[in-house]
Amino acid sequence: MSPTEPEGIRRQSTTRRRRTVRLRTLLIWLAVVPTVAMGTQVTVTAQRLLAQSEKLRSDVAAAEQVGAPLYTLMVDMQAERTATAARWAGSDNSEGELRVRREATDLAAAEFRRLAVDPSRSFSEVTRQLEKLAEYRQRADARSGAADSTLAYYSEVIGKVIQVYQQEFSHAEDAELAQASRPVVSMLQATEMVAREDTVLALAGPSGELTFVGYDQFVSALGAQRYLHEALIVPHLTARDQRFYERVVGSADWQTKTRIESAVLSGHKDIVTGIRLPAEVGGWSSAHANFSVQMTTLNIDLARSVLARGEAKAGELQTEVAWLIGGSAGGLLAVVVVVFFTTRSVLRRLNDLHERTVTVAEETLPDVVARLQRGQSVDPDALPAVTGDRDEVGRISDAFARAVEVSVDGHRRLAAERHGFGLFASGIASRTGNLVSRQLSLTEDLQDTFGHDEALLAELMRADQLTVGMRRQIENLLILAGGEVPDPHTEPMRVADLLREAAAEVEDFRRIERQALDETSVEPSAISQISHLLAELLDNATRFSPPKSKVVIRAELVTDGLSVEIEDRGPRVSPERYEEMNGRLHEAPPYSVLAQNAHRLGLFVVGHLADQLGATVTLRRSVYGGTSAVVILPRQLLVASDPQAPREIEPQPRVLELLPAPTRAPAASVSSEPAVREAAAEPAPATEPAPEPEPVVHTSAGLPSRRAKAPVAVATAVSAPAPALVPVPVPAARPALPERVPQTHIAEQLREPRAQESVVRPDTATPEEVADAWADYEQGTQTVEEELRRDQP
Repeated sequence: MSPTEPEGIRRQSTTRRRRTVRLRTLLIWLAVVPTVAMGTQVTVTAQRLLAQSEKLRSDVAAAEQVGAPLYTLMVDMQAERTATAARWAGSDNSEGELRVRREATDLAAAEFRRLAVDPSRSFSEVTRQLEKLAEYRQRADARSGAADSTLAYYSEVIGKVIQVYQQEFSHAEDAELAQASRPVVSMLQATEMVAREDTVLALAGPSGELTFVGYDQFVSALGAQRYLHEALIVPHLTARDQRFYERVVGSADWQTKTRIESAVLSGHKDIVTGIRLPAEVGGWSSAHANFSVQMTTLNIDLARSVLARGEAKAGELQTEVAWLIGGSAGGLLAVVVVVFFTTRSVLRRLNDLHERTVTVAEETLPDVVARLQRGQSVDPDALPAVTGDRDEVGRISDAFARAVEVSVDGHRRLAAERHGFGLFASGIASRTGNLVSRQLSLTEDLQDTFGHDEALLAELMRADQLTVGMRRQIENLLILAGGEVPDPHTEPMRVADLLREAAAEVEDFRRIERQALDETSVEPSAISQISHLLAELLDNATRFSPPKSKVVIRAELVTDGLSVEIEDRGPRVSPERYEEMNGRLHEAPPYSVLAQNAHRLGLFVVGHLADQLGATVTLRRSVYGGTSAVVILPRQLLVASDPQAPREIEPQPRVLELLPAPTRAPAASVSSEPAVREAAAEPAPATEPAPEPEPVVHTSAGLPSRRAKAPVAVATAVSAPAPALVPVPVPAARPALPERVPQTHIAEQLREPRAQESVVRPDTATPEEVADAWADYEQGTQTVEEELRRDQP
């Protein structure tokens, strides 16, 4: 039918639909996100505390396993260094003492190598330095090189041992343990400084003389150990360790050590080769042997104290992790419970609000709108009321109630305005229809009066056709306004006559071929509506199909009633467009859709008429590439016809088929002349003489009198003029009226046989010319659509 969109062109929506998140999901996320964050934080904290506890336990285990051999190795290396210095200086019994010290060092080194197998700890530096021990022993035995370089090797190894203590057992990640382990490392460093003093004094030998370098080393070691004791050891000792330290430094041996150090600083003598030590240096060895044992005991006590603290700290960390996990689990459980019940309460209230809203939207509000459209009153109690609740859900409910109230008021005003406009439009349409009927009567009188003037008669017929089109448009307005098409029929009408009447409403009716059965009729009350519906479809088919193509309308009985099919040769329409148009035809669209498609009134009129008749109209693509409209009329609108019964003239306005545009004459113009039938489509056989046409009453102008047309059977297409009138015997009880036959009204000179048309030659048009012709046809179709849009108000 109306091809508004060529096939293949589809509109694509540019709007993007945003995906909304459900409130349940938002509430769950509102609980899940903090819970996950808290759980993650607890997990990270627990892992950190557990790692710290594991590190403490690992350090304690390593200190218990490797710390003691490492400390023994340091003490033995200090003793071997002193013995090596004494051997280098030529002291008595130094060789035996050196051998004993070397054996002790070898045992300590072997034990250290056996236990220091953890690759993650910094024991490798000490092990690497111990590999050079044999080399430096050979230098010492051969007195190769300087004594300072050999003794420096021992100091370097001892420094690596102290560095291992500082790196592995200082517990820098824990402030409390780091504070407790600081005196241990400082004591090791102070012990090393005292041991260096002992080595320097042993290097002086029996002569009691030191080089300037040796003296500087002694002074540096003395200053370092005093600083360590005063600044880094004493302030950080516990009360118990402080008392033990005071006993050590208050002993006679420590006092002797202090007195000898002061004598070396103040009682030495400068000589050419270096420094001569005072005689008090002789008591250093015995005093050092005694207080070094006490300092070793203090170092061991401090190390054990740190290890005990580390073990206790590791246990505290594990306990803290347990409390952290338990408390966090309880907190998370409480959060989950609160969120569950809160979400359940909120969703229950929202679900109740949703159900009430859906009930109002799907049941209450449509019923109220329908009642308002029917002009009935509405009970205010049927609408939701404002409760005045202050919580969020109550405020939403009140807002919806206000929206419903505003909507109902708007529909009430709209229904009143629509009802008033419908009455106004119906009144205007009725008055205009009366004027059009008078115009048709006047046109008929003019045709009868001036029918001898062929040019004027053609113009009058054109005016008659346009007037009929005006009447149909007025009837369209009446239908869309909610009124009904006036139907003066009182008797059933045969389907063939109904198709003829509908075709006569179309301006280009000559292109319409009718194929209908004659044994079925239509109820009188539905004749005008069905005729109007078919006329709209036929008019649409003729407008949007090639000018020289045929439009076929055929009717036949089917299971559901009467099927009327209208087929054209118009351009193709996309399947989406067919689906859209069928949706409007199967269900009468609302007037809001009509406002957006005011240039396509035909579909709306057909849809409203089909809804009133209970009929269905379906548009589809025909086998010829055009459009096929199938109308299914229900059986309730049909009555059986007697094929042997004579045709009767109905006393109501009918349409003249001979005119380019059909008209309906008033019932007063119906006469009681004898009934006639249309001539056969083909001439009778030669053996049977053709009947003479019965005279027809003419007007003063010499034209046949315009009368109402009775239902007649569908005649096949003819190629030559048919006789004017054919007498048919009818019962005497009810004489039939004469029927107008095509070409009986024209002037005598026009009744002459037509000259034989030239033979149609084969079309020699090229494909390019055919394509140009088809483009011209599509352009013409678009022009007609634009004219139709401009014609709409």
